[in-house]
Amino acid sequence: MLKWIKSLKNKASSSKRSRSEPDAADHHVARHPIRSKAKNKSKNKIKRTTASSTAKNSVSHDVVIFSRGEHCISRDNIDDHALKVLYRLHKSGYHACLVGGAVRDLLLGLTPKDFDVATDATPEQVNKLFRNCRIIGRRFRLAHVHFGRQIIEVATYRANHDLTQSGIQDETGRIVRDNVFGELAEDVWRRDFTANALYYDISDFSVIDFVGGFEDIKQKRLHLIGDVETRYREDPVRMLRALRFSAKLNFEIDQDSKLPIYELGHLLKDIPAARLYEEVLKLFHSGHAVRSFELLLEFDLLQYLFPEADKSIKQDESVKKVLLIAMQSTDNRIKNDMRVTPAFLLAALLWQPVNSRTKEIVDKGMPYSVAIQKVATKILSQQAASVSIPKRFTSTMRDIWGLQTRFHYRAGKRAQSVLEHEKFRAGYDFLCIRAQAVEDAASENLHEDLKRDCEWWTDIQEQSAEQQKSTLFSTPKKRSGNSGKSRRSTTRKKAKKTE
Repeated sequence: MLKWIKSLKNKASSSKRSRSEPDAADHHVARHPIRSKAKNKSKNKIKRTTASSTAKNSVSHDVVIFSRGEHCISRDNIDDHALKVLYRLHKSGYHACLVGGAVRDLLLGLTPKDFDVATDATPEQVNKLFRNCRIIGRRFRLAHVHFGRQIIEVATYRANHDLTQSGIQDETGRIVRDNVFGELAEDVWRRDFTANALYYDISDFSVIDFVGGFEDIKQKRLHLIGDVETRYREDPVRMLRALRFSAKLNFEIDQDSKLPIYELGHLLKDIPAARLYEEVLKLFHSGHAVRSFELLLEFDLLQYLFPEADKSIKQDESVKKVLLIAMQSTDNRIKNDMRVTPAFLLAALLWQPVNSRTKEIVDKGMPYSVAIQKVATKILSQQAASVSIPKRFTSTMRDIWGLQTRFHYRAGKRAQSVLEHEKFRAGYDFLCIRAQAVEDAASENLHEDLKRDCEWWTDIQEQSAEQQKSTLFSTPKKRSGNSGKSRRSTTRKKAKKTE
């Protein structure tokens, strides 16, 4: 052990530092090497050195290790399944750390949603340790350890790959293959933000910090590791992650990490539509949809996710108001532990382009029910090129849109079918959001119609089954808002005349 510590000191003194080592007293941290494992399998020792020249980081740091008494992370707040994975790896002679957002959230006093593990064990070695393990991924292979519905993701430490290898990056600089394993000291430079690059070592319960992430968390600062433009080009989704973390954690994106987003947003066009769908869910279903939406508009990234919605907002400011109310409604439901569906917000985002084009076709003589389905198919097809929405949600979106004009019915079987519709509640919620948003609209008639519809359908839901039946079948029927025109097709009339 003594020889090993001396060798580390020799390496530290020979390495070139871009800036002097921070004073340990200023940071209130303990600096010490991690104890080596008893077995030979543990090959990754933490070196108290600066980043290597291949790390592509403009600012280099010495590794800083916060001992158990110098941070607030307790194993009581770590998921039992995550602890099981960490301990088994550790007892098998591998170096294992809790990493990423879980460490960040625990330091902030939040409850992590996911617990990710980083280790020097390869995916195949992890697979041998856990019968409930599955290896996934092509760009970077990962081990998923399943505990019922919960998954603990285990990643092998990554190295800074040799960019001369064919197939690593495409012409825009985006990484397309990243299966180059390395050591912990190299892995940290492959992570995105300093706040996400902290490691909780299960061997001695310390927190390992190579990039100043501990201080950035204290200062509520979001800083991208490495050369900012290069890192965004490697994975453009990092721009969306920056916005999401800023909205979720109330962190300020630092100037160096912020400015390139305005110029590099177009790189999102090269990201698979299915992957962007997952990022959209994280943006809008984390309880901070309003702030995420505002940041998308601020950095002009909405055009790469929902181009039709972006056009509608730029043409009509009232569209933004509808969407902000819908986002706030979703945030409130999440905070109250109520069920939410992606179809609701997605329907709100695409409502204006669907509604405006449907009106254009209806004015030319096509029945509304046919027109809205035709327009919906076209809009959803165009949207799939940017963000791919699963069919199970597009069908719900169609129902929400189709119900909007059917809320004009106040009596009879038509009104009853609306009340009994499977997606009635989602459609009704969106109707009331529209009514709330058009209070200041130029058209008073539109506001009054929507307001009356919202109030009437609110009242009938509070009635008993007998009262509902009496209300629906004892009042005069009211047609849809097409000025009393018959909805029967003109082609049928012509066919009868020919007969």
